[in-house]
Amino acid sequence: RKWQKVNLVFEGVDTVAQILMNNITLGRTDNMFNRYSFEITSVIKEVNFVEVRFLSAVSYAAEQSRCHKAYSIPPACPPPVQKGECHANFIRKEQCSFSWDWGPSFPTQGIWKDVRIEAYNHYHLIYFSLTSFFVKSAQQWNLEMESIFDVVSSKPIAGLVTVNIPKLQTQQAFSVKLQPGEGSIVLLVNINKSSTVEAWWPNGHGKQTGYNMTTTFIMEEGYQIEKFSKAYFRTVELVQEPIPGSPGLSFYFRINGRPIFIKGSNWIPADSFQDRVTYETLWLLLKSAADANMNALRVWGGGVYEQDEFYDICDELGIMIWQDFMFACALYPTDQNYLESVRAEVSHQVRRLKSHPSIIIWSGNNENEAAIASNWFSIPYADREVYIKDYVMLYVNNIREIVLTEDKSRPFIASSPTNGLESVKEGWLSQNPYDTHYGDTHFYDYYNDCWNWTVYPKTRFASEYGFQSWPSFSTIEKVSSTEDWSYTSNFSLHRQHHENGNDQMLQQIGHHFKLPQSTDPIKKFKDTIYLTQVMQAQCIKTETEFYRFGQSEIIEGEGHTMGALYWQLNDIWQAPSWASLEYGGKWKLLHYFAQNFFAPLLPVAYEDKGMFYIYGISDLHADHKLTLRVVVHAWSSLEPVCTLAKDDVTVKSQSAVPIYKESINDLLRRCRNCTRKSCVITFCLVGEHGLQSPTNHHFLSSLKDAVGLEKTQLSASISQQDDIYIFVLQTTAIAPFVSLDVGSIKGRFSDNGFLMTEKKKVVVFYPWEPTSVEELEKSLTLTSLVDVM
Repeated sequence: RKWQKVNLVFEGVDTVAQILMNNITLGRTDNMFNRYSFEITSVIKEVNFVEVRFLSAVSYAAEQSRCHKAYSIPPACPPPVQKGECHANFIRKEQCSFSWDWGPSFPTQGIWKDVRIEAYNHYHLIYFSLTSFFVKSAQQWNLEMESIFDVVSSKPIAGLVTVNIPKLQTQQAFSVKLQPGEGSIVLLVNINKSSTVEAWWPNGHGKQTGYNMTTTFIMEEGYQIEKFSKAYFRTVELVQEPIPGSPGLSFYFRINGRPIFIKGSNWIPADSFQDRVTYETLWLLLKSAADANMNALRVWGGGVYEQDEFYDICDELGIMIWQDFMFACALYPTDQNYLESVRAEVSHQVRRLKSHPSIIIWSGNNENEAAIASNWFSIPYADREVYIKDYVMLYVNNIREIVLTEDKSRPFIASSPTNGLESVKEGWLSQNPYDTHYGDTHFYDYYNDCWNWTVYPKTRFASEYGFQSWPSFSTIEKVSSTEDWSYTSNFSLHRQHHENGNDQMLQQIGHHFKLPQSTDPIKKFKDTIYLTQVMQAQCIKTETEFYRFGQSEIIEGEGHTMGALYWQLNDIWQAPSWASLEYGGKWKLLHYFAQNFFAPLLPVAYEDKGMFYIYGISDLHADHKLTLRVVVHAWSSLEPVCTLAKDDVTVKSQSAVPIYKESINDLLRRCRNCTRKSCVITFCLVGEHGLQSPTNHHFLSSLKDAVGLEKTQLSASISQQDDIYIFVLQTTAIAPFVSLDVGSIKGRFSDNGFLMTEKKKVVVFYPWEPTSVEELEKSLTLTSLVDVM
């Protein structure tokens, strides 16, 4: 009570609550993404009683919807298959907590972030941020430092701010004056020109250097604040400009002046219950993304703005973040109270997050431009204007205005998918946000054959695409019992929240694989799970490779694809979904495939009109002369039918170039009368100093039609070496999609789901917790395609 000002601060309340202290109402909360600060200077006693009274989020949302009488704001409820709650769009809360097509409906309530009491005299620092700029004319880096204060005294406070970055020999002092009330000071720190500044680079493109910086605020009251932070230097531009030979505009990111092909996935909340999401949870998931050669994730707009640690880890690992604001797949109200709440949310989140070099773009929402343009909610044409006006009001006049004021260091787009500048030109709502000549696209097709690359859009940027699969048996087992272990059990139907999802998986498997026929129901279930993972991995491999090999060419006005973010990285519970990491962090086969299809150096094959092509794809910063090795095997033999080594193949830096072309008929003839059904092609790139691509494969026919595939004896011997485990695999015949599974022992393999064309292969297991050779031997199951056919 001896302090001039005392505040009770809630970093996060989920969601609708009344806050009381000593039976006096301090205020109310209605936005999960906001920080709330209540002044309690005059309310404090010797002994204090703080009370938070919650209202049901579900009934509050329903009530808000009922009160919005002028016109309805769709969608009212999620589709029945999602088993969810209604009117999520009427409450500023994690949208997917009312259910989604990959997650349960658990509308949480409670205090989900820290609560603290702040007491201070004179002045208090509320927000502190650093953003970097490179001044081309001066060839010099600058740091813009913004400090937002609450000044208690009734007259201005003068003082000195000193900045010290020892590694960059940069020291600067500024005289400042703080006015009473809340205000900000923006200072420009010029980095010493004689120091070499190492920029922050995305994963795979350089180091993630950050510099320790100390900022000291010494005010005349003799009371000082010292702030320790990390300064990062990187620039980001979203390049949208005409492309020779193509209508429309490019859509790609330049980091530190270098065009970067964006490789990664989409992030959803790591748990239905945010208090379970620890630093370890985040580290494991994000490290798994980096280990699979990803350099970016999109934090999707139906979840939460992630915790500080999430962005800290991304800064450290070089994972770029496409940050959505939390609006997804719905229309939203724009009444005064709602807009005020959103404005507070946006300025809080931008101030909190803008110092992170990992965040490279702000995006206003997920799919809401498309929802209006494609009329998802069957709005009569005559009523469209109302919704368009609301859309522009919310994302452009409010969110965009705040973002541009608060953060000039990175681009903003209003939605995803969007046509970017073309959408802006059309009044922020384009006729067709999926136009491949502009912006980014989302694309899903569960019915066409996913091995057929011609069904995929030749887009500038693929920000969402994917296929479902089931998580491993060991993940499901923890939340089910014996009667649940069939593909058509009530459990399997209950956990599938996407309409016809289970059937779509079987249908997609059926294009190329025989469905499991085992008479043992549990084996049949496990075989089906395995096949869904094989199918998902192979589908997303085909689609992602298509996006990667399209980066350097324009065909019939389309191409120059510069990003591939599949849907989705992680899981919120144990259920079938689009994820490549299961709930708990276990890698699905897709995630192992991602490690290869996102490799910095990769040969990719495809067929077109009877011709077989191989492209050399490189994210490396220099051209390389390499050898392309093409090996053709008959399914019936571990000895190659024919091999070809093409030397002096030039693979250009950061591009995709054709490096091999032959008609399929010539290739089959050349290889001792292989047929499409009897042979398979593998290929890789090899250079000097150990430079090597993963070995890729190309199937000449569906595997259900393959001739000569034999039952194989797969075996593994396991040994320990320091803190890793070596698995030596042996096979008696060619084995497609060899999967190693050690049940619920946490860890990952160096490779998995591979085509085994040699007698012996060494795979490393990296444990995430202590284990032993005995435990691994006991838990190991080896499966290949021939085991389930």
